[in-house]
Amino acid sequence: MSVPYETAAHPEEHLDRLLGRALNSFELPDEVLTRLDSALAYDGSLHSAHHSSGLHRETHRHTWLLTDGSVLTLWELVHNTAPDGLVRHEVYAGQEELSAATARLPLPADEPDLEPVDALRLPPVRLPPMTDAGPPYAPADSADHLRRLLRRAENLDRPGPEDTAVLRTAYAHEIAQAFGPPCRTGTGLCLSLYEHVFLLPHGRRASLWEVEHTATPDGRHMCEVYSTEAAARAAMERRV
Repeated sequence: MSVPYETAAHPEEHLDRLLGRALNSFELPDEVLTRLDSALAYDGSLHSAHHSSGLHRETHRHTWLLTDGSVLTLWELVHNTAPDGLVRHEVYAGQEELSAATARLPLPADEPDLEPVDALRLPPVRLPPMTDAGPPYAPADSADHLRRLLRRAENLDRPGPEDTAVLRTAYAHEIAQAFGPPCRTGTGLCLSLYEHVFLLPHGRRASLWEVEHTATPDGRHMCEVYSTEAAARAAMERRV
């Protein structure tokens, strides 16, 4: 099965981010990590999801193309079923381990999961660093969240209606901090980056990137929104 690998960014960056947020990354076999040292390209996709009764569980497939032409897949389990309600990230080298871990989660048995989206090839997904307490997808008015995000964006090259038309069909969203602390009044120069991830029909995902900073002539707070991570990081470099 062919996959649309992403070669624009370094594959090792995706691995570092995955291992950095997974609580059990130390359990991965050494031979798996050794093989990933030769990764040439990366692809990530949502595999399945379960949202019910305030509980959330998602599995993500992370696949790397290696120099010998083979592929290696790691499975990420994201859930908020711990007693404290915080989001946990776990990583597994095989689907059997993933299934065993998923079976231990206290999810309602009478509500079926969404169908796996294996047959739907998603565009490559950039995964920013996320803390253990990062929010799960919020089944709220995502179209309103999109409107408010674009309304506060002050950059002239922010995404327009044509660029964001598909995002209006989103039924859930999450916000992940990709760089820097939250900007607060009176703290001096601040520069932060957020990824707004929108969950679309059929398990697809799309993102907008928000740059929040105080690099203005009067030190006031300012927000900018971009369609790609590359454009957002370029804007951050200009601000610095």
